Amino acid sequence: MEGPKLLLELDRVAGSVVESAIVRHHRRRLRKLGWSRALEPDGHALWAGGEPSPRPGNQLNVLVDGAEAFPAIAEAIAGAREYVHLAGWHVAPGFALTRCEPMVVLGTLLAEMAERVDVRVLVWAGSPLPVFHPTRSEVADAVETLTRRTRIRCKPDPREHPIHCHHEKIVIVDGRLAFVGGIDITDQGGDRYDSSEHPSRRRLAWHDVSTRLQGPAVADVDRHFAMRWAEVTGERIDAADPPAEAGPTTVQVVRTVAEDMYDAVPHGEFRILESYLRALRSAQSFVYLENQFLWSPEIVDVLSGKLRNPPSDRFRLVLLLPAKANNGQDDTRGQLAALVEADAGHRRLLAATIRAHTGSRDDPLYVHAKVGIVDDRWLTVGSANLNAHSLLNDTEMNVVTDDAELVRQVRTRLWAEHLEVAAQDIADASTVEMVDEHWKPIADEQLERYQSGGGATHRLRGLRGVSRRSRRLLGPLDGLVADS
Repeated sequence: MEGPKLLLELDRVAGSVVESAIVRHHRRRLRKLGWSRALEPDGHALWAGGEPSPRPGNQLNVLVDGAEAFPAIAEAIAGAREYVHLAGWHVAPGFALTRCEPMVVLGTLLAEMAERVDVRVLVWAGSPLPVFHPTRSEVADAVETLTRRTRIRCKPDPREHPIHCHHEKIVIVDGRLAFVGGIDITDQGGDRYDSSEHPSRRRLAWHDVSTRLQGPAVADVDRHFAMRWAEVTGERIDAADPPAEAGPTTVQVVRTVAEDMYDAVPHGEFRILESYLRALRSAQSFVYLENQFLWSPEIVDVLSGKLRNPPSDRFRLVLLLPAKANNGQDDTRGQLAALVEADAGHRRLLAATIRAHTGSRDDPLYVHAKVGIVDDRWLTVGSANLNAHSLLNDTEMNVVTDDAELVRQVRTRLWAEHLEVAAQDIADASTVEMVDEHWKPIADEQLERYQSGGGATHRLRGLRGVSRRSRRLLGPLDGLVADS
């Protein structure tokens, strides 16, 4: 075997060995905690076991990109009559929730509301290591700025495990309305406010997704916040009764909470992982994932099995990922290499990214959304990335639904955005037709143009570097450190 090929093979083998060790560690850890079902769910139900159970009677609106989500959040906060509860990875007091006049700034809005209602904010206390952001001091400055001369109560939560964080993004208003999703109300690392047109603006653009929830499932979001607030501050908040039914959709609230973090959840909770694995194993026609990261070997193992032994020749897997994740890029590239190998040239797999694009100009566009869709019958949206951080260690929250009509609407809207077509023009097209006749030709052409130095003519682009030659060792090593 030639020298370079030998090095690549050694890299692949070493990566596989480390990855296998990580998977065994995860199994031992979850078994010890009584959470084996997160990796090996029993039965064929799509819902995660345990509480909270799926609740019928909800109105679930999926809000795509910041220009739709942030004004909706501002309007809901401004209408509060009793309280506003907000929890996030980072909160920027000066962040503008609306960009037209009069501009609505988060800190100003919360301060005004705190004169009339209780306003409580939980943020991650920040990284104790100054090499990661936000740091403890940066968070302390933001908290002081947010609360100075106001009635806002904001508490940093330092109860993270080493190199992990509190990553959920939730807003609850009066126990009757909640926002659960992946959008941080901050410009830390990039301004999250962007429209679904993603025009080129000579700065990093941002694609993200959140949800607005009304109905009985809001109570489960509210109880989670009340639990964390009580653990951090000692103040107990009376749980509100579940709101009346507000719509036709059944919703389950699922979360990740690591063990030994909160007294109320001593053995942790890992129902986001369970939800994903239940849905992905059930897939018959297609899987569509938008995510910032694809590191999880457990998730990739299921997807690889679907590619090796597809339920039918028409099975397709579409992944929308950042062109370059802000960390862990080799984790994702290594896992994509495993999927390419499992696909074995059958082209059932497409991995793509998107760019901000206007005319002849294009700029980087960061995919930060965390969306999973299976067979147009299962949907999850939330804060959880597909890595060990989100599925096993960070504090996260997702919502899950089996409302097939809603799922199809969301999938059609997202595909219309990325393919630059009108949603009504593709609403009746089959998924395999859309993938083979639209996604793949555009992604392939734009990747070829990019590699040859030509200018972009479309927002969509095949993901560069997806091949069997992708490095396989660095990703597993990063994963080992992340979950050590």
